[in-house]
Amino acid sequence: MYLKRTIPSMMLVLTLLLSAGDAFGATDHFASLRKRLIQDGFNAERIRTLYSQPPLEFDTKGVSLYFRHRESKLNYDQFLDPEPIRKARAYLAAHREALAKAEQQYGVERYVITAILLVETRLGTFTGNWMVFRTLSSMAALSDQAVRNQIWQAVTGDTRLSRSEFEAKSDRKADWAYRELKAFLKYTKQENLNPLLIEGSYAGALGYCQFMPSNILTLARDGNGDGRINLFTHADAIMSVANYLNHHGWHSGISREKAYDAVYHYNHSSYYVNTVLKIADRLKG
Repeated sequence: MYLKRTIPSMMLVLTLLLSAGDAFGATDHFASLRKRLIQDGFNAERIRTLYSQPPLEFDTKGVSLYFRHRESKLNYDQFLDPEPIRKARAYLAAHREALAKAEQQYGVERYVITAILLVETRLGTFTGNWMVFRTLSSMAALSDQAVRNQIWQAVTGDTRLSRSEFEAKSDRKADWAYRELKAFLKYTKQENLNPLLIEGSYAGALGYCQFMPSNILTLARDGNGDGRINLFTHADAIMSVANYLNHHGWHSGISREKAYDAVYHYNHSSYYVNTVLKIADRLKG
């Protein structure tokens, strides 16, 4: 820990050193998480560097959103308006080669791929501004009871959850986020990317197609043949959506019912699925 030489009190210096732990400070929310990642085989130097330069701040606000009562304000119908449909048709023309390649390889209609990209990120124009590494780290840190207690204090009075329900949800979210965090670290190392520079949704999804890291490792595909997977490129995002839907049952000549099921895997919302299929229908016309 770096201490300014102008501090006059040696007692204060000693107090700071004793409370600093492993150089991250007394309010270090990620101490247990770093230890767990290192125990699970991640490079210790890389982990310590990621959490210390600059010191990663715990996202109390973001984590609290998962536990506060919020009425749904989704408005997928907006994507059926004339202007979004016009932009989607322009996208079909601009990326016809990549869409045709995905359609040929996986049997997934270009109209459905385009519809998903429209709803997910407005065709790649809005991918989220939350630091994915911070988001997943903060949620995974809920495995630490001290961190969990802090979040409970932040949401008390603004949640319908009882303490026992909060604890159960914290367990689920912490386990889920830890799996996604490990996948994110593996992906960024594999592609030689800086985890601190990647932004996405409040839940940690990233790229034009909004894949979670675990899906990137298993279902994302290189669409432009450059030997890399970068979901912030249209060709890779298009091919990855096609592979994802194909993996979940989409094939050429699929029935409407089976098409519904495949898209439902992408987002477990009937409202979402019906909107995607309606957009696709309009793009065909």
